[in-house]
Amino acid sequence: MDIKKSINRKIGRAMADYSMLDNGDRVLVAVSGGVDSLFTACLLKFWRARTPIDYQLINVHIDLGYKEGANAAVNRECSRLGLELRVEKSQYGPEALTAEGGKNICFHCARKRRNRLFSIAGDLGCNKIAFGHHKDDLIETFFLNLLYSGNLSTMVPNQALFSGSLHLIRPLAYLDKAEIINSAAANDIRPVKDPCPHGDDSRRTATRKILKDLDLSVPGCRASIFAALANPRQGYLLRPGTKP
Repeated sequence: MDIKKSINRKIGRAMADYSMLDNGDRVLVAVSGGVDSLFTACLLKFWRARTPIDYQLINVHIDLGYKEGANAAVNRECSRLGLELRVEKSQYGPEALTAEGGKNICFHCARKRRNRLFSIAGDLGCNKIAFGHHKDDLIETFFLNLLYSGNLSTMVPNQALFSGSLHLIRPLAYLDKAEIINSAAANDIRPVKDPCPHGDDSRRTATRKILKDLDLSVPGCRASIFAALANPRQGYLLRPGTKP
């Protein structure tokens, strides 16, 4: 695998800053078939051969049930890249269409997929789940929670769950989406088209457009926003119950 030194340094810094991997870890890699998750799976395999610690990797793809045989394309790409893949079939996509009369489809689908990954991790004895979320995802999630949920939060690069028995890690947390796309192309990693019919019609898509417009108005603002996520001024935030 060929990764630019600048990219490798960012990945290494993220892993070190958030202590993502330890000797003896058993890591479930969530592989959707998109460029981010495929790059993550290849990257962790690449790093395993070059780091002084020993960890195990299990790549898992959850077929959401939108299209018969959709998982075959993900399987083929993983096979071409030399990645072993475990496929779990489900009907989470169609089931989400009926929840709340078709409202919040992405929320319901993602929640079921996430809970299933937790369950699989437990069954396989995995203490960590690796996701392909990157810097842009963290910024978008912050704005999603700000605009739609009324809280200041985002995904963190290493998140402890269930009293620390399971950790969610995000090795690409310091990388921009463009850096991942370019690195994947340089290594002939070919993303599989998402079969979800609602992929372009979600709150995240709307938030992404808001950020794109903001980029045009305030060039370089993403770097400042990302820095702000690690620089809260607690004394200048409202306290619960504060009256205007």
